[in-house]
Amino acid sequence: MVTNENKNAPALATDHGRTHIEDVVVSKIAGMAAREVSGVHALGGGAARMVGALRESIPGSRTNVQQGVSVEVGETQAAVDVAIVAEYGVAINELADAIRQNIIYAVERMTGLEVTEVNVDVHDVHLDFGDEEEEVQVEERAPRVQ
Repeated sequence: MVTNENKNAPALATDHGRTHIEDVVVSKIAGMAAREVSGVHALGGGAARMVGALRESIPGSRTNVQQGVSVEVGETQAAVDVAIVAEYGVAINELADAIRQNIIYAVERMTGLEVTEVNVDVHDVHLDFGDEEEEVQVEERAPRVQ
């Protein structure tokens, strides 16, 4: 029998015990789900992405699936923030929607937690120049629009 007052809530607490899901679990699931979406070049942004790329270039190293993902996990709900680099040419608004849907589906299916929000921050656009990856640095200034 479910002990949660909300009958639609996941059965994470039962008469036989409770299930606690750590942030790292949700973070890994969300990271993998975001990477599955066509049009996502990489997760993360700025210095973290450069360190991750350096780490992945070392033979025998593994991809950090949590890079660019932060989560907040409660008893029955989770919220996800993901930072991405989009491929040039994709419709960013449609890409963000696809990422959101894939993360929500994966996290809810695998954990039973309700995903309350998925925020997508697009940090860069990947321009494919062959083997050379060139990053365009934009001078920071005060925002002109709200």
